[in-house]
Parts: sequence; C-alpha cells; structure tokens
Amino acid sequence: MREDAADDIYALWDELAEFPVSRYDDGLKHMLKRLCDIFGARNALWSVVVRLPVPPEGDLLNGWRPRLVRLLNPLAPLAASVQKQVDKLWLPEVDLSSIVGAAGEEPFLTRLLFEALPASWFEGEYYRRHYLAVGHADHVSARCAFGNDVRIHLLLFRGLEDPRFTAAIKAPFTLAVRGLKWFQHRLLLSHGIHAASEPITPAEHSVLLALLGGDTEKQIAKSLGKSPNTIHIHVKAIYRKFGVRNRHALTALWMSQSASPKPASEAKKRTQKRRTE
Repeated sequence: MREDAADDIYALWDELAEFPVSRYDDGLKHMLKRLCDIFGARNALWSVVVRLPVPPEGDLLNGWRPRLVRLLNPLAPLAASVQKQVDKLWLPEVDLSSIVGAAGEEPFLTRLLFEALPASWFEGEYYRRHYLAVGHADHVSARCAFGNDVRIHLLLFRGLEDPRFTAAIKAPFTLAVRGLKWFQHRLLLSHGIHAASEPITPAEHSVLLALLGGDTEKQIAKSLGKSPNTIHIHVKAIYRKFGVRNRHALTALWMSQSASPKPASEAKKRTQKRRTE
C-alpha cells in the first residue's frame, strides 16, 4: 500500500470524527466522495440491507433485501437503473451478481467485480444495461455485517475509459472501510436501524438528527420549513419508535448504542505500528 494512500485514509477517519450528529447525511456524502478520490473512482453507492424475518421458500438471496440506498452522484439514468435493480430483488429470479453479493456469512468482505463473477456474465444483458449503459465498467465492493440481520454494502465505480481495479487496491480499501465501521454504525442508528422498533420516515430522520444535535422543536421547525405542530408530531413518533419518553432518554440511548468497541483511532495506531516495524 502506498504510504500517501494510508495518510489519506487516516485523514478521512479524522475528518468524519469532526462531523456532528446533525450533519451525518453530509458526513456520508463526504465519506463517499473522499473514498472516490483516494481510490480513483467516478461514483459510489452505499446501501443498507436487512434479512427478512421469514424469507420466501427457496429464496436465492437468503432473505437479504435493501432498506436504504444512497448514490454519491444520483444522475437520472443511474438512479433509474439502481431502482430497477432494487425492484428486481423481490422477484423469484434474480441476477447472478445479486446472488453472489448476498452469499456467505463473513463479518467483512471485500471483492473486485472481475474476480467475483465469471467472464460470461460480462457478455450478458445485466452488465450492459446496469453498468455500461450508465457509464460504469467496474467496481470494488465492501460488505460489513452488523449482527446477524443487517449489512452495509459500499461500492466504488470506475468509468468506461478507466483502468480496472486490481488486487493491489483490496488491502488499502479494506483498511479504509473497516476503519469506518464506527461511523457506519452511527449512520444505521440515525435511520433507526438496530435501535427503533420500526423504520423511521425520511422526515423523521431529519428531525432525529436535529434533536440529537441539540436543536429545540422551534429551531427544527424553522430550519426545515415546517410548522411546530408537524415537528412535534414527528418528535412523538420518534420517541415511540425508539421506546423513550423524552430527548434526554433518546440521547442516552444513542450514546449507548453508538459506542464503538474498536474505534478507528485504535486501528490507525495498530497499522502505524506495523509500518514502523
């Protein structure tokens, strides 16, 4: 791994540690953009997948289905392509790339597109329609498990004229993404995943971030352009879904759930130590 790549990765960890809770959506965009810069990618996709409590019989995806999908640059043709891919995951027959992506129970996995799939797949309609047609030719991916029923998938894409990702990128990419598990866990919590009794809506997500950032309901109403009554309804719904009665209890729950057993700073120290040995 190039030493300057490691320095860029450490800088990214430090940058994300400075994002307040109220700006975690911006933090996600920053993370994806910086990863693209570091690894020479054109675009990035971040998704949360959850395992269905009772998967359909014979399910080829072992019950895994997307809950959230975010694109760094959601250009219209690409966004439409991604939505079509998501919709197809609920059909009885799914593409081989989706089956491969869901297979296995590894806690963390990094893959190159051209090593994960057979050469014949790249001659097929799926690759032409959902890669070449939207300007993508290759990707490197990371899959990180959070317990037995939640995963995050992160993909970096290169364009038609770019060189392929090679095996040399796997070690630094793994270091970068694995060292950000703490941040991705907090992103999960900000959407109610792993903490709420049911999914929170996009509107509730915005209110939740503002609440955790310390804003009053009046301040939230002003910043979001909503009425105080609408914001109060969202706040009550958030408390109910998180099983708390007030902001203090919500903050306490957030702090206890978001504690990371292995902060990125510790991983950084271990890696730096190996480099000096």
